[in-house]
Amino acid sequence: MAQGGRKLGLWAALVIVAGNMIGSGLYLLPATLGAVGSITIFSWLIAGGGALVLALVFAYLGLLRPHADGAVAYATEGLGPALGHFGWFTYWVTCCFGTSGVAVAATGYLSFFFPALKATGPGLVSSIGIIWLMVGANLIGPKLMARIGAATLLIGLAPIVLAIGVGFVSFRPEVFAASWNVSGRSDLAATLTSVTPIFWAFLGLECANIVAAIIDNPKRNLPLAAVGGVALALTVYLLASVAILGLLPARTLAASTAPFADAIRGVAGGLAAALVAACALAKTFGALGGWILVGAESNRSGAAVGFLPRWTSDVTPDSRMVRDLVLVGLIMSVSIYASASPTLGKQFGVLINVTVVISMVLYLLCSLALVKMATELETARSRIIARIAGGVGALFSAGVIAVSDPALRLPTLMVAVLSFAFYGVSRWRRLQPA
Repeated sequence: MAQGGRKLGLWAALVIVAGNMIGSGLYLLPATLGAVGSITIFSWLIAGGGALVLALVFAYLGLLRPHADGAVAYATEGLGPALGHFGWFTYWVTCCFGTSGVAVAATGYLSFFFPALKATGPGLVSSIGIIWLMVGANLIGPKLMARIGAATLLIGLAPIVLAIGVGFVSFRPEVFAASWNVSGRSDLAATLTSVTPIFWAFLGLECANIVAAIIDNPKRNLPLAAVGGVALALTVYLLASVAILGLLPARTLAASTAPFADAIRGVAGGLAAALVAACALAKTFGALGGWILVGAESNRSGAAVGFLPRWTSDVTPDSRMVRDLVLVGLIMSVSIYASASPTLGKQFGVLINVTVVISMVLYLLCSLALVKMATELETARSRIIARIAGGVGALFSAGVIAVSDPALRLPTLMVAVLSFAFYGVSRWRRLQPA
């Protein structure tokens, strides 16, 4: 832990939170939202408001349990072991299945240079190949993955910053207005159903809790950094979304496999577009490798406490996690194959929608846990704010699940059934005589 003057101030902590969120989650999202239109600006505001509340929820949880084993431990602390297992399982599923969407985004930007990858077959091969390439990087060691992540962090911000700048210089109001709602649904329905895919860009907001141990005056600065970091990310997302919708018609974006590069090409030329595509591609590789490592660690921690069979993991924290990484790679490959769609944009949409709905289950459990655990806070004012945040966070999480595509409810129910089945088996095994 950092000591004394080496601790991070409020601004540094805020930048860390925002920097961990802004990036690959946005790169292919305009293609998904292009099927709806410019009205999704309101969806961004709704999703952003919910993300701000959930950031406050995790900020308080971080203060109450600064040494908890990540966000998945809060449900156990506040709601009991069965729901704690459910929280872990949803996080594990999110890491294994949701990360596949990043691989699809990488293929999308790679297809800018190799158009043949836009076809379903070559696209599947590319996405699965990229997954195993990053599994291989993780097998070499976490230090290599850390170097890749660091090298691609700033590179990955370039397409977004460039799109905002070019977009507002060359913004065409008539294009934005003509694309207002091309979904064929009512404005209300189009707005609400778009909240689910948009929230993909906010997944990981709980990373503020990682900052808790290294910032100065965490009781004051952690909630401010958590909420402020999400607010900064939301501002960037809104600017980028407005800019790109003012450059290309919604239906053109919906058909794009590299929306930021295509938007820049029409204004700044092919060379600039190629640079944007290369930067986005680099960031998706870095993000994919990092999430594969997180998924493997989630697998290891679950096997260590009996949530998964021990043969699925190397278990020991200082091991290379070969089994964990291979299992995560296999599950991701299966999810890529199972979600195959006519276009990369549609496949990306399927993966992120399922991921967001399952993630909202974890956020719902953590919000409810805060409502119960708020009694431990020192002041009445803090207890009231925490309970309000937990209640609103739980309502928002449940609302996102409710307004999502009904077809997503069956996968969510299956995750719940599998979670409690695994939990029952793990409890039964513990009760057996040695």
